[in-house]
Amino acid sequence: MIIFGRKIRNRYLLAGDIFLSLVSVLASYIIRLELIAIFPTYQRSMLWMLGVAAVIKPLVYFLFGIYRRLWRYASIRELVLIISAVTTASMVISGIMIGLFAGGFFVGFPRSVLVIDWLFSLAFVGGLRFIFRLMAESTSTATEGDRTFPRRRKWALVIGAGDAGAMVVREMQKNPQLNLKPIGFLDDDPSKQDSKIHGVPVLASLDEIDHILDTRHVDEVIIAIPSASGKVLRQVTEVCRQRDIAFRTMPGIYELLGGSVSVSRLREVDISDLLRREPVQMNTKALGKVLEDQVVLVTGAGGSIGSELCRQIAQLNPKTLLMLGHGENSIFEALMALKESYPTHDIVPLIADVRDLSRLSVIFDRWQPDVIYHTAAHKHVPLMETNIEEAVTNNILGTRNLIKAALERDVERLVLISTDKAIQPVNVMGATKRIAEMMVLDAAKRSNKAYSVVRFGNVLGSRGSVVPRFKRQIAAGGPVTVTHPEMKRYFMTIPEAVHLVLQSSTMSKGGESYILDMGQQVRILDLAEDLIRLSGLEPGKDIEIVFSGIRPGEKLSEDLWDQGFAYSPTAHPDINQVDSEEGITSDKLESIVDQLIYLAREGKPEEIRSILSETIPGADIQAQETHLDMVE
Repeated sequence: MIIFGRKIRNRYLLAGDIFLSLVSVLASYIIRLELIAIFPTYQRSMLWMLGVAAVIKPLVYFLFGIYRRLWRYASIRELVLIISAVTTASMVISGIMIGLFAGGFFVGFPRSVLVIDWLFSLAFVGGLRFIFRLMAESTSTATEGDRTFPRRRKWALVIGAGDAGAMVVREMQKNPQLNLKPIGFLDDDPSKQDSKIHGVPVLASLDEIDHILDTRHVDEVIIAIPSASGKVLRQVTEVCRQRDIAFRTMPGIYELLGGSVSVSRLREVDISDLLRREPVQMNTKALGKVLEDQVVLVTGAGGSIGSELCRQIAQLNPKTLLMLGHGENSIFEALMALKESYPTHDIVPLIADVRDLSRLSVIFDRWQPDVIYHTAAHKHVPLMETNIEEAVTNNILGTRNLIKAALERDVERLVLISTDKAIQPVNVMGATKRIAEMMVLDAAKRSNKAYSVVRFGNVLGSRGSVVPRFKRQIAAGGPVTVTHPEMKRYFMTIPEAVHLVLQSSTMSKGGESYILDMGQQVRILDLAEDLIRLSGLEPGKDIEIVFSGIRPGEKLSEDLWDQGFAYSPTAHPDINQVDSEEGITSDKLESIVDQLIYLAREGKPEEIRSILSETIPGADIQAQETHLDMVE
């Protein structure tokens, strides 16, 4: 069946709507006039209304997209659509009928039939679709006993009776191929206790999980709370691990930004979940003002932080997203992932080295970026200790080139992604990042533009970080190597860090150093033990942990700001601002940078170490033996 050249998927619904439109009009007249003797007086208007309704109602319903819906998945949104379509159709019919009556096409016309017809239409249109959904669900339920799904269904306990939990349960009920049957919810909300959601009871609060697992048969526990803190996840996973019950979780709220909540998003609990902090509200309005309809450039876009920045920026509808990176493979992979989620976005991959000023100039002239996020840098500490010249040219020269290109083209906003290793640095990587910070802050001071620095600690899951190394060692049967039992580091998940970087960029007026609230430092030993347990093994029993010793010049813990300098809170609870940091004059900084670049090109690493130690407050860049198997 075709209307205006477009095929109607729900042809039986269309036929039913036409028939029920006629029934609605007839029923309205019968109820209004009660078949009294004067009924013939209104017969002509009734025939006109029958004809008008048979044409107008299906046409309006079509224009509202009612016949393009899959009604077996209908929700409140579809109910609103039905009310809107029926009301619009009734208003059009009312206008036509009143116009015909005023034009003398018929004599008797009871206006109240218009209201009665509207009520009948709502009942008929909604009821017809409800019947279709009921039939579809009955068919789906009947299929559960079919030979197609012969395996015994697993009993699932769902943690969280909110929107995410309800959607997960609904998918289990609709899709028997998932082989999961919900037995109940656990939720701490008192108002939900002893209630049912989609026919599934809320059994108890989360504190009673031990009792529920001991008294009921549960094959799998599903944590359906995207906003759950690491504390909650630790509680659930520990209880399940002790009883050898499988468990899965929803990604965190930062990972779900712009994504959907469904069973397909369930995954194994990861170490990043156990360290998850309480989520905070994203100020999308402020982000929209900064990024929406802007040309945004991300350097190092193929890296862990850069690619996640691109993903979250893409959700904010930039005019153009420029993905700049030196490695073609990483840029290609990041681009393909983005294109799958945002096929209509203008995303431009740019293969370039930030050390090449002429190439940057061509890119800036062609694309005219409005906002820059600079993540491109060499970051692996031991590698940079043996490649000092590369650390200087990439982290310092590359940053200077980017600043120069940005200032010459009047780019208003630039954000440098920095590290806690830049504070009182004991290694070359941290020291070169601190010089990069100084250059950005100096550029902000000279230009009065919104150029700023965002500093944070380790991110879980980034390339070369401690977690992938521990996973490889566990997979190989151990041992897991930790430098020292009291070694501590700040940790944050990549989506969390990027979320806060974007938030801080909206607050910048120019020259700020922002530090992210990383929470408490985490013992590397605790991290290793958690990873071993998540792998279903016991530390010290199945997998040995070996202490390899602190490397020369390595700190037991890191700092996010220099001692003696104060910091103050910002409008965002997880972002603080350094009130003041020791700086040097623009001329002196430029001279130092020129000297460092010259020494790097001449291959003089010891002179570079000396200048870095003299320039940066609290720095002590000593030559040290490196061991790449101890990367952290």
